[in-house]
Amino acid sequence: MHNHSHSHHHTHGKSNLFFTVILNIIITVAQLIGGIFSNSLALISDALHNFSDSVALFISYLAERMSHKEADEKKTFGYKRIEILSALFNSFILIAVCIFLFYEAVKRFLQPQMINAKLVIIVAIIGLIANLLSVLILKKDKDESLNIKSAYLHLLTDTFTSAGVIIGGVLISYYNFLWIDPLITILIGFYVLRESSSVLIETVNILMQSVPKGIDLNKIKKEINNFDEVNNIHHIHIWSLDDHSIHFECHIDVKNDLKISEIDAIRDKIEKHLIGNFNIKHTTIQAEYKCSHEDDENC
Repeated sequence: MHNHSHSHHHTHGKSNLFFTVILNIIITVAQLIGGIFSNSLALISDALHNFSDSVALFISYLAERMSHKEADEKKTFGYKRIEILSALFNSFILIAVCIFLFYEAVKRFLQPQMINAKLVIIVAIIGLIANLLSVLILKKDKDESLNIKSAYLHLLTDTFTSAGVIIGGVLISYYNFLWIDPLITILIGFYVLRESSSVLIETVNILMQSVPKGIDLNKIKKEINNFDEVNNIHHIHIWSLDDHSIHFECHIDVKNDLKISEIDAIRDKIEKHLIGNFNIKHTTIQAEYKCSHEDDENC
């Protein structure tokens, strides 16, 4: 009964996520057309931002579909890193888009152009309503997985961005502040650049198998060394398979020549400690006796 309920909720979350992908694509097309006809760079930049989010949402949707796919003989770790590779590609594209928008915004500052402010406001309001609808749809599913939570936060920021474009359109309409359009473009660009750079750094760190964020390797080493049965710990490796799955492996040199069953008990204690204190759930621990040097070929 419990498994059926969980499966139903998981499927429901995927359906909602797919619906927000379609909705976001419609917003993007509407904003891009509206930006071209209204001559608003801010609206075009928001459209490009929404397009990037559509890609991110689609990646999240695919990741949700593939999250339970079994590992096979060619992909023994499974297919989780497809999402990381896609995020890396998406980050590069976003950074390139931001550079282009900055260039166009500077040109608009130097040579202001007339803008159809009413059309900007109408299209931005449509975007705001659609983004709000997407936020409400995903709100109840945002705690189902990190993928959906990330998509929810993307859409929440899109809502604020659309509100900014509306404010800009109103100021242009009533006060003819043409410099507002490139200014909003730059503000959106800096926001997207900051988010993209953060994602880029995180994905590169994951692909380089860096120590995951928030993990103190020296603390782990010290705490395992404090186990009564352990003489020392060496050959330590810790990395992330994706944005939330941490893997850990090490060699422990035990103080006494123990039976396999006793070694298993020590490993079990260490694994439980890593789960409870560091949320590390994937561990490989090799036990050794009288092997204390990392460069020892016998270790």
